[in-house]
Amino acid sequence: MAVVATLQDRYSEVTGRIADAAQRAGRDPAGIILVAVTKYAQPEQIKALLEMGHRDLGENQVPQLVQRAAMMDEFLDRLRVLESTRQHHARAGDTLLGVPAEPPDSIRWHMIGHLQRNKARKVVDVARLIHSVDSLRLAEELQLLGQKRDRVIEVLLQVNLSGEASKFGCPVPAVMALAEQIETIVHVRLRGMMTMAPLVEDPEDARPVFARARELFDELAASGIVNDRFNILSMGMSNDYEVAIEEGANIVRVGSAIFGPREV
Repeated sequence: MAVVATLQDRYSEVTGRIADAAQRAGRDPAGIILVAVTKYAQPEQIKALLEMGHRDLGENQVPQLVQRAAMMDEFLDRLRVLESTRQHHARAGDTLLGVPAEPPDSIRWHMIGHLQRNKARKVVDVARLIHSVDSLRLAEELQLLGQKRDRVIEVLLQVNLSGEASKFGCPVPAVMALAEQIETIVHVRLRGMMTMAPLVEDPEDARPVFARARELFDELAASGIVNDRFNILSMGMSNDYEVAIEEGANIVRVGSAIFGPREV
């Protein structure tokens, strides 16, 4: 119970800070999606978060994404059965259970880490949104997979705005050309942009990267190159998500601020 209570406190604090940051920027907090990054989370923590009603989860590694998606889908199925039973008793007049809630909906998994082409097949069957498309070759691989499945795969263009060699992402000078190429691919839909700021001690030091990302995002949106569903800007993590929101992020990817520091 202590673990759940601590998780709930952290989750409430993060969602509260998201709302405060949105209001400072004159934005509606409801328009911001919190992706809970489960990379270092324990399964019990993820289940507890699902029981709280959270549905957007993100993973960096393909094997862990596939494994956890299967595990949590099974858990959510059990929640649905329990909820159905509760509703049955409530309809039968069991007032102790209160007003029956709607059955839990499905999890939206986000692939947020670097994706190799030879692992893309496993991801498209699980992830609702792929944040990390940074090359035409990867987009073409996703096209083949989408064609085989007769569906459109939604992606974000990952851009390396920090200039760090250790970070993946399309270089800024190539962004317009790559976006234009992806837009010609029938079974891949470009929904927006993703970037990562340098890991800095003071979140304010990340602001210039986020501001530049918003500028580039707006340039793309106004260019006529992208489709009318190009409306997602994914940036900001546990140490800097508030600054990212103030600069225009509408998806933030938060792990340790929710689940606690990584267990060694």
